[in-house]
Amino acid sequence: MGKAQRQQKGSPRKRKGTAGYLGWALAAVVVGLAAFGLSQMSSVAFDEDDIKVVNFQGLSSKQRQTALEAANEARCSCGCGLGLAQCVSTDPNCPIRESNIDKIKGMVRTAMAAPAE
Repeated sequence: MGKAQRQQKGSPRKRKGTAGYLGWALAAVVVGLAAFGLSQMSSVAFDEDDIKVVNFQGLSSKQRQTALEAANEARCSCGCGLGLAQCVSTDPNCPIRESNIDKIKGMVRTAMAAPAE
């Protein structure tokens, strides 16, 4: 039996070319981007970098998270419809901005009184 006949009788060989490697590379990129996106997600829309008028130093990470969640969940009472943290972060002309800042400072004090972990 000649070489040509042996190649025809056996199962055809699949060629692994650049298409296979590109598929794996694309899959790796997708997984990497998904992991990066998940790592960047936070449960608070406005964090301590956005609320610069309030000092969050001295809080543990859990206490800081508690205070930020409270500030993001609370609503501004001037009728603007914004969250407390959003109002303080984005609306310097809010008529009750100083009161809102004091409320967030109270949330920080409350969080600081909670056990640090």
